[in-house]
Amino acid sequence: MGEDSERDPEDEWMALAWMDATSDESGPLLVGGPPPPFGVPAIARAPMIIDTDAGGDPDDSVALVVAARLVPELALVVTSDEFDGERARFVRWLLDLAGRSDVRVVAGSDVGNRRGFVVGGMCPAGVPRQETDVVAAVSEIFAGLDGRLRWVGMGPLSNLATVQRERPELVARMVVTQMGGAINYRDPLRAEHNFRADPDAAIEILPTLGRWGPPTFVLSDVTFNPAIEITAESPLYKRWAAPDARPWERVLREHFDRWMAKYPCIQHDALTLAAALLWPGVRFVRERVALDSIARMTPSADGVEIAMSVSADYSAFMAWLDKALS
Repeated sequence: MGEDSERDPEDEWMALAWMDATSDESGPLLVGGPPPPFGVPAIARAPMIIDTDAGGDPDDSVALVVAARLVPELALVVTSDEFDGERARFVRWLLDLAGRSDVRVVAGSDVGNRRGFVVGGMCPAGVPRQETDVVAAVSEIFAGLDGRLRWVGMGPLSNLATVQRERPELVARMVVTQMGGAINYRDPLRAEHNFRADPDAAIEILPTLGRWGPPTFVLSDVTFNPAIEITAESPLYKRWAAPDARPWERVLREHFDRWMAKYPCIQHDALTLAAALLWPGVRFVRERVALDSIARMTPSADGVEIAMSVSADYSAFMAWLDKALS
């Protein structure tokens, strides 16, 4: 049998999915699940770690509940941009309400940000503080694991950079999907929020990720769209506000109320989770990018190759999200 006939189905799918030297790189490439003849890729069943700054914009909370319901392999949630351990306590409470007390929660990096935390006082006093050793928790998940795992970043890249410094061999075995970065950010004087929160971590980790194959970045250019905003008139919100709402739905409703008093709630992180789950409605191209000294992202022929989002089917995504939370 030839070399190609002995390839793993996942490798075969990735070879088909990513553009090679003969591909037309001027157009977007749909990166989703594999075609039926190859079945489900192994990575779709791999353990998942979510890195989140939950407790600010409620899109993190929505994504966590979706993962709790759709991803039996969800093994660990680590918090970034911590707020005295309160983000981790909130995540622990939300996961428990969603029926996932089995998922470990670790309080991660604190970059000194004290803005945008809106869930103070929501979490019951009886929810304990969570452990704080991110590297140890990640190492334990890898113990006995032969293959790779999925890392889904929904906040600053601080925790991933920490793991890279202490256990670089583990990062080499991660399939990373990260919300963040922007080519045309709405404020050209600043980097996108997740990169801006810890620019040094983003600048440090990007070249490392590029060594292990293109990491996937779901850019703000694609996520910042009113088509995926949840408002008080949205069917999802009305369900959360109903008298018979489930406990986790009531938490989402209060979280939304606090946030929407000042800001819109666009589902950046839930769309990123969908991409990590190989939902086929987000389109990607391979692009080389570089970060400047404040972590603003630009295309660069000498930069790091990434899978960069270029568009999404927003109406299909909102239907997917509604079903996931029904």
